[in-house]
Formats: sequence, C-alpha cells, structure tokens
Amino acid sequence: MKTSITVLTFVSMLFAGLTTLNAAENAHRAGPKGGRLLESTDPAAEFTLESNHTATITFYDSALKPVPASGQAVTVIADANGEKQTVEFEPKGDSLVSKTALPEGDGYSIVVQFKASADAKPQNFRFKLETHICDGCKLQEYACTCDE
Repeated sequence: MKTSITVLTFVSMLFAGLTTLNAAENAHRAGPKGGRLLESTDPAAEFTLESNHTATITFYDSALKPVPASGQAVTVIADANGEKQTVEFEPKGDSLVSKTALPEGDGYSIVVQFKASADAKPQNFRFKLETHICDGCKLQEYACTCDE
C-alpha cells in the first residue's frame, strides 16, 4: 500500500511538472500588433505574420512604444515539410520586413535569428507557426499568450 501511494504521488508530481512546462511554452507577452513578442531582445522585437505570408519585425522600447530599426539583423529559418527555407529581412520604414514570403501552410517550425548589431552573437527563438485563432486570447496561435 505504501508503495502504491509513493508511486501515485510521484506520478502526480510528474504530471504537474509537465503541465507547468507546457504553460511555460506560452509564457510570453503579446506584441502591440498582435504578433509574438520575442523575449529578451534589446530593443524588444515583435514577429508578425502578414496576410501575404511575409513577416515583419517591429521594435519597441520598454514601454512598448515603437522605435526605429537601427542596425539589427534578423533571419528566419522555416522548416516546412522537412525542407528548410531561409528568409532574409531588409529595412522598410521603421521595421524589418522579409524579402520573400514564408512557406505556405501552417504548423511548421520557425527559428528567428536575432542580432542586435552586425557583430553581436545571434539569439535564436523557436516556435511553431500556427495561424488559427486561439479561443482564449483571440490571437493567432503562434502568438498565443494563454493556456487554451
């Protein structure tokens, strides 16, 4: 009996830990434009998928007020159906926009490589590009901030 209780307690703790890890995957803030705010960049960067399947990176100060792009570099690697596509970005207005569209479809892996300057070490941000609308937060799933 004691062994059963110990095993049950262990399994319960393991399940609680996995649930916490799953919630942590969505533990990021929403960007002002409804995109995914990439944590720990300076300035803060928001990845937004546009209706034509291009991507825009917009930068913000600590109060989430837009600031112009100034020397940052971004590359996206999209892994759709086992084929990797590298997407380069260029300045347009105060943002960086992708030179080409991301692959069509949905549910594939994205790696956003962010460099604060040309000689800075890149930061990688990984997530699934899922475009359906979340019932909880009403954002596209790639930018979801809730546990729905």
